[in-house]
Amino acid sequence: MTSVITIERHIIEQERRFPAATGALSNILYEIALAAKMIVREVNKAGLVDILGETGTTNVHGEAVRKLDLYAHDVIFKAVDHGGMLCCIASEEEEDVIQIPSQFPSGKYALLYDPLDGSSNIDVNVSIGTIFSIHRKISEQPRGCLEDCLQPGSRQVAAGYVVYGSSTMLVYTTGAGVHGFTLDPSIGEFLLSHEDIRIPTPPQRICSVNDGHYSRWSPGQRRLVDHMKGIDGANPAPFSSRYIGSLVADFHRTLLYGGIFMYPADSKSPQGKLRLLYEAAPLAFIAAQAGGRGSDGQQDILDIQPTSLHQRTPLYLGSREFVELAERFLAAEGEPEAVAQTS
Repeated sequence: MTSVITIERHIIEQERRFPAATGALSNILYEIALAAKMIVREVNKAGLVDILGETGTTNVHGEAVRKLDLYAHDVIFKAVDHGGMLCCIASEEEEDVIQIPSQFPSGKYALLYDPLDGSSNIDVNVSIGTIFSIHRKISEQPRGCLEDCLQPGSRQVAAGYVVYGSSTMLVYTTGAGVHGFTLDPSIGEFLLSHEDIRIPTPPQRICSVNDGHYSRWSPGQRRLVDHMKGIDGANPAPFSSRYIGSLVADFHRTLLYGGIFMYPADSKSPQGKLRLLYEAAPLAFIAAQAGGRGSDGQQDILDIQPTSLHQRTPLYLGSREFVELAERFLAAEGEPEAVAQTS
């Protein structure tokens, strides 16, 4: 019989590689996995119970809060607030840093999370997900503060996501490779299904971008997409176009198949639309650990020093060679021919 490796066993085995480990980081990952099981239980009941639709309120970004957003936010917070591992928490659904309740001990890590990315898609049964990022506490504040959350992505000690689709998968890294676990609903356990994930080389030539925004893009971004589609006549191997509109699902496909996901800046969102801390940095950390890259079009996402909790950024994620191709097109607005020749 093939050995069955649960996520708990895998985390323990990873922890043994670091003799000084206290187990706190492992416990955070256990609790996130538990929260994911609770979230998928509700996701799978969507349409059967009153969990669809909006709450009638808006979040810090001015976006309508959906019932599942609020549910996922609460489940994750309550799963991790009491164990003494965290000094503070930040959620995409909350404007400010969330303090650990005073009745519980404070720990040495900060957790940031997007509780339910792409939640508007749940009404039409499209894959959605949860994204999380973990940093070490760096402030002198006894119970953590904003400083602990505003750290560049290169300082992450762990990051991951859960995709709720035809199956539920949890993918995470602690800086020692990327590993994926599929939930077996018959036993309620996440089992190792994708060990040491690497973005394929050579990658599939897949471009994932919402080109309905084409008219709002910069000239360099338009030329990049035209080149990928073969419209400019300089690309003999055009990319296939795949865009789900759910960040976790689009990135999951890119991680397993290769290609590039892009959410560029445009005239409506000149600073980009995706959140640096809750979406871009954790996924870029995973991409880097799998041999890929994340960029804002000019620099590595992991090198950006955040200045605000809900900072936005353009995002290019996926196979290193394609992300670098995008950077060349964006940097050479006036020299498209030279750029195309290097692709």
